[in-house]
Amino acid sequence: MILVTGGGGFIGSNIIARLTEEGREVTVVDRLGTDDKWRNLAKHRLRDLVKPEALFGHLAREGRAIEAIIHMGAISATTERDVDLIVENNLRLSIDLWEWCTTHKVRFIYASSAATYGDGAEGFEDEGTSKALARLRPLNPYGWSKHVFDRRVIADVEAGKPRPPQWVGLKFFNVYGPNEYHKGTMKSVVAHMYPDIMAQGRVSLFKSHRPDYVDGGQLRDFISVRDVVDIVSWLLDHEGVCGLFNAGTGRARSFADLAHATFAALNRKPEIHYREMPADLRARYQYFTEAQMDRLRAAGFNKPPTALEDGVADYVRRYLDTADPYR
Repeated sequence: MILVTGGGGFIGSNIIARLTEEGREVTVVDRLGTDDKWRNLAKHRLRDLVKPEALFGHLAREGRAIEAIIHMGAISATTERDVDLIVENNLRLSIDLWEWCTTHKVRFIYASSAATYGDGAEGFEDEGTSKALARLRPLNPYGWSKHVFDRRVIADVEAGKPRPPQWVGLKFFNVYGPNEYHKGTMKSVVAHMYPDIMAQGRVSLFKSHRPDYVDGGQLRDFISVRDVVDIVSWLLDHEGVCGLFNAGTGRARSFADLAHATFAALNRKPEIHYREMPADLRARYQYFTEAQMDRLRAAGFNKPPTALEDGVADYVRRYLDTADPYR
């Protein structure tokens, strides 16, 4: 059995879709609330559904049946400012699960984030050493909480302390795809563009406030959630692989490229409006992210990433532009 924390969320529910398609037993840990988040799980056979506050009681009862914990649960909003809440959910729980997996010899795959890289001044190389991690300066509490846990993990590994039989941290870049609809303002840009195109026939992007980037030319490493799931599935099949790895495509693309791909998926002529970036965002805005993927490739993962145009077309046509957008 595999236990997935945050299993009702965006990436977690896509991982569960793959696991159940493969015939694996899955237990979900999450809160579903009063909106339609439950629909992320509605098509899949689950062994159990556990609230986060009941997690360790469940582990005490069912722990011997668990092969691996995939830890996707977190407060993922980069705008959240309650740092105590972030520490409780993102850091404390991660440490407790790391220690439980170490004690019970259970494999542990967890979500880190490209937000740990901060403004990118130190690059996007996923070198998993204490020295390399010490150079990074996350820009928000969310990224900092992920970074603190990465540093704790690497310090334990370097010190030769006990650890899970397999441990992997994945630094997710800009992920898009089905089942992200509950995320509100934190949805991918594609998910924001689609309703704007359908209602207004155009999209709105930030102007550039740097002379070396044209409007809409700001760059991100956009990765389809199906590629993320491919990485997780591969790791489950290769339990000897451990480390801190980027999860991106290795190729930065512009927001204008993303907009054109979304219009193309709908067979519509692109119409892009550029608006001023809020003044309070300009000083901490990232103009470029691009995952260095050499380490994961060297570990043996060799599946090519989905091209942006293909990934967006799949997302729009198979999910966003249908009566049932859930995977």
